Amino acid sequence: MEDSNSLEILESEMESMDIRIQESSNQVELDSDLPPEKEVITDDDWRDAINKNRGIILTNRHVVKPANGHLGPLPEKEAFADDWAETVNKVAPAALHTGLVVDKQRGIILTNRHVVDPGPVNAQAIFASNEEIPVRPIYRDPVHDFGFFSYDPGAIRFLNYEEIPLAPEAASVGLEIRVIGNDSSEKVSILSGILARLDRNAPTYKKDGYNDFNTFYLQAASGTKPGSSGSPVVDKKGRAVALNAGSSSSSSSAFYLPLERVVRALRLLQKCRDTHANKWETVSVPRGTLQVKFCHKGFDKTRRLGLRSETEQMVRHASPLGEIGMLVVDSVVPGGPAYGQLEPGDMLVCVDGEVTTRFLRLETLLDDNVDQKIGLQIERGGISLTVNVVVQDLHTITPNHFLEVSGAVIHPLSYQQATNFSIQCGLVYVAEPGYMLQRSGVPYHAIIKKFSGVEISQLEELISVFSKLSRGARVPLEYIRHNDRHRAKSVIVCIDRHEWYDAPKIYTRDDSSGLWIARPAIQPKFLQLSCCSSDVEQRPKIQSFSLFGESTLAKHMHQSTKLELTNGDVRIEDSNRHISKEAHSKEEYDAKTKECQEQGHFSSNEIVTASCSSREIGEIKLKDQSTTEKTMLIGIEAATSTSTSFVESLIEPALVMLKVDVPLSCFLDGVKSVASSGTGVIVHHSQSMGLVATDKNTVEISACDVMLSFAAFPIQIPGEVVFVHPVYNFALLAYDPSALGADGATMVHAAELFPEPALSSGRFSVSCWIRYKSTSTV
Repeated sequence: MEDSNSLEILESEMESMDIRIQESSNQVELDSDLPPEKEVITDDDWRDAINKNRGIILTNRHVVKPANGHLGPLPEKEAFADDWAETVNKVAPAALHTGLVVDKQRGIILTNRHVVDPGPVNAQAIFASNEEIPVRPIYRDPVHDFGFFSYDPGAIRFLNYEEIPLAPEAASVGLEIRVIGNDSSEKVSILSGILARLDRNAPTYKKDGYNDFNTFYLQAASGTKPGSSGSPVVDKKGRAVALNAGSSSSSSSAFYLPLERVVRALRLLQKCRDTHANKWETVSVPRGTLQVKFCHKGFDKTRRLGLRSETEQMVRHASPLGEIGMLVVDSVVPGGPAYGQLEPGDMLVCVDGEVTTRFLRLETLLDDNVDQKIGLQIERGGISLTVNVVVQDLHTITPNHFLEVSGAVIHPLSYQQATNFSIQCGLVYVAEPGYMLQRSGVPYHAIIKKFSGVEISQLEELISVFSKLSRGARVPLEYIRHNDRHRAKSVIVCIDRHEWYDAPKIYTRDDSSGLWIARPAIQPKFLQLSCCSSDVEQRPKIQSFSLFGESTLAKHMHQSTKLELTNGDVRIEDSNRHISKEAHSKEEYDAKTKECQEQGHFSSNEIVTASCSSREIGEIKLKDQSTTEKTMLIGIEAATSTSTSFVESLIEPALVMLKVDVPLSCFLDGVKSVASSGTGVIVHHSQSMGLVATDKNTVEISACDVMLSFAAFPIQIPGEVVFVHPVYNFALLAYDPSALGADGATMVHAAELFPEPALSSGRFSVSCWIRYKSTSTV
């Protein structure tokens, strides 16, 4: 009975379940007949959009030449920063970026400004069919991160592709997007995301490199990385709604440039191409500026800056629905149109009577009023002010030329860097110090203020000074740095004596061809070597000692030398009184010698003669060769507690400090060091020539610049490598003795060499001690 009842209950439950399933099924059918409230995006839709655009996503491989603060491929740790004066490497390797075809008929590719680059660039575009064609830049915006390449559409023969339409109006919060490009230098990568913001302030990449400003950026968590620069941000319909520009290194946030100003520039390019019978000419894209950097701040922050409630109410009422902030002055470039009239913290209310709270509207008003005066209504600390400012042409403060001299790249300070440094535009800026300036200690980003005693404020003034100098000339240069602008620094610059680099040239950008045209910066007379003065006084004879019967010692003729006994040590002092050679009579010298002998420093049989006259001091020779070591030991022991020792006085006149610089163009035979220094010994010194011997660790190859500093006389002169032994570890350098002057020639002396040193086991050698002391002394 219980089993029968249980069976009935089970059948009843199953029938009820069938009824519910049927009702649910009927309900689904009814819902499916209703029109959907929102369009559903399927995987097939995205697949179609991606396939449509995949063939026209390009890889741009380009090599850039330093100019305008950018020095080559962008470092991976800094997401897409643009820096000319910071020497990546003094020659940049190939870099991968992305671009998209926006006009197939005219052959126009859109990408980022930091890909097009404001300086010389050699670029190729690789299409999806692996067809590689050359491209040339036709426009790059002075501020915003976009630019255009042109190519020959007829060169693409094996790929059927379409251009990507630009739809900036389609960007909205919550829009699902795909970023298609070469992320991390991969050939094709597809990253997904959802637009989260449309009003983000432009990201800051570097303090001394390229940064975009005065525009909003779009933001999404797509996690793009270096290599995806210039990638299109597309919607499901295959339209580009933004241009990928940069990303955060600490999160997955990616930043996209809006396309409103891109569309405007593209239309002007297309119009120019059509007007000039399908030939590219210089394109005029009006761009205006006040040399002011604005940022967008919410009303909560503007109230803290002193915004009055009535002004806020008026701005909210006149602005588009949903406006939440205003434009505030962030910085003003010194010397610009608004300098002295606008200040950081000023809140922009109206431009020519129109309430302006968005970057796009402000830029439109500036671009439409280049070289004209506009009225700005601002509020500063609760006080309403009106100022009239002339809009400046932005292209006039964007350098289109630079000077290249001895590997250095110098040009007028650009608006980009002037904004970063808060320094006046147009000053002489060192984007790349190159060989000549770098060996003198001039850093990247230096601003040249004086050169050869002449005030420098423009590049033309620097070129004028260069034209009056000769190769080998050494002149002072004064500069400041952007991070230490209130303290000028001075260095001595040696004008390149050799032709390691080409003659100085001015490169000017030709926007009609996309090429940089070179022309000589100065007249050929610059190539002449500077001549040292040949008016050298007759050198007096050099006083000398002979320890081994061979070596000599150059004494200082303009100073007196005094031997004193102090606790049993010999001390050689320089007197402040000037004593001429005539004062060193034989009697005086014998008296000094006798005094030393009485004090126990020299035995009676060590000193034989002191052949001196009132006009000439001869050689003091040692009678017994076996006593030489004892004499040297006495001098060495005395040196341990004195500032100037006997042995030092023997070797000092023949010691030279060498500073060696090797140009990057001369890294031959395994040379890897740019600069080195070491010690040399003068082995020959006459009126016509001087020779210095040194080791090959100091002078590795002959293709180098050498400066000589003499231990016996405070002077620095250039030297020339005349011989580098192919096997043994020594090299010879020549110098001009006349460059030492009359005083220097009397104080510098050559050391006499031993053809066959009489050294054997158990005999004393002071060579190591002399090398150590001479190096520390020099």
